[in-house]
Formats: sequence, structure tokens, C-alpha cells
Amino acid sequence: MHQTATSLPDLDRSQPAIVVENLHRSFGKLEAVQGVSFSIDHGKVVGFVGANGAGKTTTMRILATLDYPTDGTVKIGGHNVVHYPSNVRRLLGWMPDSFGTYENMTVLEYLDFYARALGYKGQERLQRIQEVMDFTDLTPLADRMSNKMSKGQTQRLCLGRALLHDPQILIMDEPAAGLDPKARVELKHLIRILAEEGKTILISSHILSELGEMCDSLLFIDKGKIVHHGDAESMTRGTAVTGTVINVQVIGEAAKLVEWALTAPMIQVVEQTKRGARLRVDSTDEATLAGVLKRMITDGLQVTDYHREERKLEDAFIDMLGQIDKGTFKGETPQHVE
Repeated sequence: MHQTATSLPDLDRSQPAIVVENLHRSFGKLEAVQGVSFSIDHGKVVGFVGANGAGKTTTMRILATLDYPTDGTVKIGGHNVVHYPSNVRRLLGWMPDSFGTYENMTVLEYLDFYARALGYKGQERLQRIQEVMDFTDLTPLADRMSNKMSKGQTQRLCLGRALLHDPQILIMDEPAAGLDPKARVELKHLIRILAEEGKTILISSHILSELGEMCDSLLFIDKGKIVHHGDAESMTRGTAVTGTVINVQVIGEAAKLVEWALTAPMIQVVEQTKRGARLRVDSTDEATLAGVLKRMITDGLQVTDYHREERKLEDAFIDMLGQIDKGTFKGETPQHVE
């Protein structure tokens, strides 16, 4: 039966918003996606991280019903993307990494075209277009030619198109790519509002620091496989392999701290500083780190500052890829993202 703009399929909240089970996608001999599995609860914002060619966009295109899996199962809102693609598309908003506009078509005409395609009619169509334009701050640009706008304005138009049918689940592939700092802040603000409205969002980006600020958790994909998941804090605070870097300042000569560290178990000297040293502790355990400070004081060091350094997400991601290449990475394949 034809579904109008107001007859959306049921969103099965008894299941996670997104479920991916043993997903494979091959292009000839190239295995772009190799057994990817994860699930995302309703109302969560999840960052999807991976280098170019890691299988990120291929996975997202399958979720958006724009490609078929070679094997495995994908469900959006409880609906199988292969068996019920029309139901999935009514629940899903897709924002690709690039999209086309049309010559001699204004912003208003562009959104009106897609609203008609979605089945909106009459006053309902005009009202929905206006709501989307107000939300994405496109109302002042209503008469601007859609192919004559800045990158930031164009991305807002792409988001507006994705939001026309008020989807509960959004998939956004590199939405901040090529944006200037102001446009990135504006886009991040819109995503935050959507998250507060309870929408489920899977978003990929190369700007990992911004993903850490926006997302409840992060999924990492490498060479077609999910290799790790966790929140931004767990990534920036180190792993069992990389340990934790602490910055220590003492009263007296910094050399005394370095001399102490060279004989202490589980500690390596990263560098000596003017008033102390940066030390690497082979643990991320809070009790272990507290124990290191206790030993310093017990051994007579007069510590004035002792704090954990947090790595940038970019550094953590690079470290993780290096560990994978060396075969030392201890991450676990996620089954569920809450």
C-alpha cells in the first residue's frame, strides 16, 4: 500500500534502533565489509570512525538501503533493509557525504520538490517545509539558487532534505567535511538539538574531537571490521597497551623525580620538564595510579601537581591502528552500543 507522508511504518522500540549482524559486502575480490556486528539503542548518538577505505561509507550505504549486503542482516527500527526497504526509508534520514543540487532551482523549490516526492500535499507540505527551513536557518535563503551557496549553507540544505519526513533515525556521512569553523559549530548545534529530541544518530567524521563532544559512544572500523567501541573518555585516557601518561611537578630538582621513576616498577620516563617530568604508567586503573602517587610521597618526593594527561582522539585512533598492525591491540568487537 502506498504510504503517504503521514502514514509512517511502526518504529519497533522493543528492538534497538539499528541492528547489524555479521554484515559482509564484497566487490569482486575486494571484501569491503567483513563480518561487522553492532547495535544502537534508540535516542543515542554514535560516532562511526575509520580511515578512508575502512568500510565506513559502504556500511552506511547499506543501512540507508542504497546498497545490498553480500551476507548478514541489517534492521532499522525493526525492519529488514533488504526485505522492507520502503519502511526503512520512511523511518530513516540519510545525509550523504556529497549530494547534487540543480541549476535554476531555489532553496525553497528544492525542498518543495522533495516534500512532494515524499507525499506531502497542500498546507501540510508548506508547513513542513517552513518548519525545516526555520530549524536549519534556511528561511533567509529561500530565494537563493541551491547551487550557488557556501559549503555550510549547502550542508544545511542537505540536512533539511533529510529531515523533511521527520525521521526518527539519522545516518550522516561526513557532514562536517570541508566546513569552516563557524559552519561546523552551527552543524554541531543542530545535531545536539536533534539528539535532545530523542532521535537516533549514526554520524561519521574525520574531525574526531567534535565526535567526542557530540556522541554517546564511538565505533571504530578498520579494514572492514569493527575493532573497538567506547566513549571518548575511555579512548583519550589510554588503554591497557598504551598505558597512562601523568604529568608530575615536585619541589626541588626534577632530576630526583626522574631518578626515582627509572627504578620504579610499571613506570617509564617520557620526558623531564622544568619542574618535574611526564611519566607513563603501564595501567589505566585508578587505584594503580593513586598508588603511584602514594609511593612518590612515601619515598620523600614533595609532589605539588599530579594529573593524568588526556590524549586527543586523533592520537588515540592512530595508536589503535598501530596496535592493530602490530597484532597487539586488545579491543573487543561490540555487540551492543548503549
